[in-house]
Amino acid sequence: MPTRSEEMLMDLWMSLLLVWITCVPSVSMTPITGQSRSTQTGGSAAMASGLGEGQRLLSRTKRGWVWNQMFVLEEFSGPDPILVGRLHTDLDVGNKNIKYVLAGEGAGTIFAINELTGDIHAMKRLDREEKAEYTLTAQVINADTDDPLEPPSEFIIKVQDINDNPPQFLQGPYRASVAEMSAVGTSVTTVTATDADDPVYGNSAKLVYSILQGQPYFSVDPNSATIKVALNDMDREMRDEYLVVIQAKDMGGHMGGLSGTTSLTVTLIDINDNPPKFSKNLYDFVIPEDLPLGKMGGKVKANDRDYGDNAKSTYSIIEGDDQGVFEIVTDTQTQEGILKLKKPLDYETKKAYTLKVEATNILPEHSSTAHFKDTATVKIAVDDSDEPPVFSKSMYLLDVNENAPINTVIGTVNARDPDSSKNTVRYFIDRHTDLERQFNINVDDGKITLAKPLDRETDMWHNITVTATEVGNHSPISRAIVAIRVMDINDNAPEFATEYEAFLCENGKPGQVIQTISAVDKDDPVQGHYFNYRLVPEMLNNPNFTIKNNQDNSISVLAKHDTFRRQKQEMYFLPIIVTDNGHPPMSSTNTLTIRVCGCSKDGIVQSCNVEAYVLPIGLSMGALIAILACIILLLVIVVLFVTLRRHKNEPLIIKDDEDVRENIIRYDDEGGGEEDTEAFDIATLQNPDGINGYLPRKDIKPDLQFMPRAGQHSGPNGVDVDEFINVRLHEADNDPTAPPYDSIQIYGYEGRGSVAGSLSSLETVSSDSDQNFDYLREWGPRFRRLGELYSVGESDRET
Repeated sequence: MPTRSEEMLMDLWMSLLLVWITCVPSVSMTPITGQSRSTQTGGSAAMASGLGEGQRLLSRTKRGWVWNQMFVLEEFSGPDPILVGRLHTDLDVGNKNIKYVLAGEGAGTIFAINELTGDIHAMKRLDREEKAEYTLTAQVINADTDDPLEPPSEFIIKVQDINDNPPQFLQGPYRASVAEMSAVGTSVTTVTATDADDPVYGNSAKLVYSILQGQPYFSVDPNSATIKVALNDMDREMRDEYLVVIQAKDMGGHMGGLSGTTSLTVTLIDINDNPPKFSKNLYDFVIPEDLPLGKMGGKVKANDRDYGDNAKSTYSIIEGDDQGVFEIVTDTQTQEGILKLKKPLDYETKKAYTLKVEATNILPEHSSTAHFKDTATVKIAVDDSDEPPVFSKSMYLLDVNENAPINTVIGTVNARDPDSSKNTVRYFIDRHTDLERQFNINVDDGKITLAKPLDRETDMWHNITVTATEVGNHSPISRAIVAIRVMDINDNAPEFATEYEAFLCENGKPGQVIQTISAVDKDDPVQGHYFNYRLVPEMLNNPNFTIKNNQDNSISVLAKHDTFRRQKQEMYFLPIIVTDNGHPPMSSTNTLTIRVCGCSKDGIVQSCNVEAYVLPIGLSMGALIAILACIILLLVIVVLFVTLRRHKNEPLIIKDDEDVRENIIRYDDEGGGEEDTEAFDIATLQNPDGINGYLPRKDIKPDLQFMPRAGQHSGPNGVDVDEFINVRLHEADNDPTAPPYDSIQIYGYEGRGSVAGSLSSLETVSSDSDQNFDYLREWGPRFRRLGELYSVGESDRET
């Protein structure tokens, strides 16, 4: 491996060589040219060369151009273009008719050639990192005709690298982690820098890494850039994060090289290397004896300097709890040990407890038997509480007969005061569970008695709650459930299971089963139901029906003969007595209704009415319904035909009694009158001059004696409309059977205050007659324009 002095000497030699190549292009870059030489033959030559006769002397034909690679230094920024090299041809022997031509990458823009001398110059500042080499083509042509004198030849200009790019950490800044307490030399991570310079030429891209900040905790390999732990026993609990600054320097780290830096944040990963430790060795708790099970009675805490799962501890009771009264569990959020009750405390039995608790932390990297442990003592004092009375049972089951008399003692409940004071207990019934108040309880001895009669068939079970409290202190209350079962007695008679209605065929046979009957009983005897059926004594010798026991608590009703006829008797009633097997037995009389019906040959009931007997033989009920439907349809058609015929023959001339004009409402209001603003008030539109202001009432029946007064005159229009209306009004008023009694509304009245009368053109005289319209000027400003129009002369009208 060369020493540093040898490397410096080699770099100096390469620099001198580059300067020599650049400055003496005629020597280093001048092409060797020569014409194509013919093969020479001749005896003397053959003899001189030692060749035998007849052998030919061969020589190599030389190319017109022989090239070496040209080099140009990057980032050159001199005042003049830098000379890259010189081209020369064998044809250039002082002949002024040749010209050098350059083509290819960058020809004419980056590189320029002297047409006469063949010198190539770089016209711009070059950057090897943008483009490392250029391929160009050189050719010699005739300067006068531009004809090529030799074929073109290709050559390459390479850009010589200099150290102009510093190393860069493209992915920085970095983050890494390593377990605490790691050994020296443990790898943390690897950081890599890049250098844009030529990695082949020189040492411009040869990088060496070093640490500027982060010692003595970490080190870096100078060549591979691997960060390693450099210090033993680094503890996360003392410091958990480190900042490391790393430098990369090119030129192999020699003086004059360029450098780049990046930062690396190293986090120490926690390991379980710390045991749990109780904050104190002795804990004192006071727990009331009535603390509910599962509730917290106290808490302890063991601290662990580790983090996360490594700081989790498990708590346990190892001494002092032989009866299993307590348990301790871990709170996952706070990592505290919560002390709870598994069994109730009793101050009268035991007043204090001394427990020894242990906090355990298991080391995951070791065997399962290796633990970090710590212990503490817990002293518990039981605080006496006023406890509620305690029932001898949590639930009582009592029985009572449903016929038990009032104030019968059903049973007794018992409770005691568990405290040392032994106070007297009082008993009560929670009336929310006995809304009907069917039971009472003696407050002193707990005896439950009957307050109202019971019916098992209504409610078989009664569940009530009995409470017990101490005398003088009613706050602590105990409760017990009392289930009262009502025992059955035979107090209900059996009856038919349903309301039976039997059907008997006229053509039935003797002994035919008419109906099967069963019975039900609301009672529920222990040995089950057994019913006895019999006919009432008056029907023991019934000539028509009899009963048969089916041995399954049911009977069958049988017909005794086949001579039943609907014309003779349509319906029979058969009383049957049903008796149960209770003590004492209960019975009831139920009546079976039997209808005599007409049946088909197969015994299917078809009709049970007497009227059906008179139907023709062979005519079924369906056929009868079809015939009736056809008759009804024909009657409907006939009625429609007659109705249409009557409407068709009515005359089109309207009779006076049916004149619809009496209901016509006319709207001939022309507007402009002083009283016309009230034109739509029906009461105002009644002509007061017609019947002297009399307005018939429409809410009462009209008076038959009413007659309009004489002396009525026509309206101002000259049309006898009032007379026509009054006639129709008289007819309507004297017809009490035609409501509404007054449906005439008069809209032909324009108001009493207008002196103009009617302005309708219907009553205007012929246009040929002379008429004076000067009075229009006296009507006021509203009719001024109208007066001017009608007051023009004859000549104007003709115009």
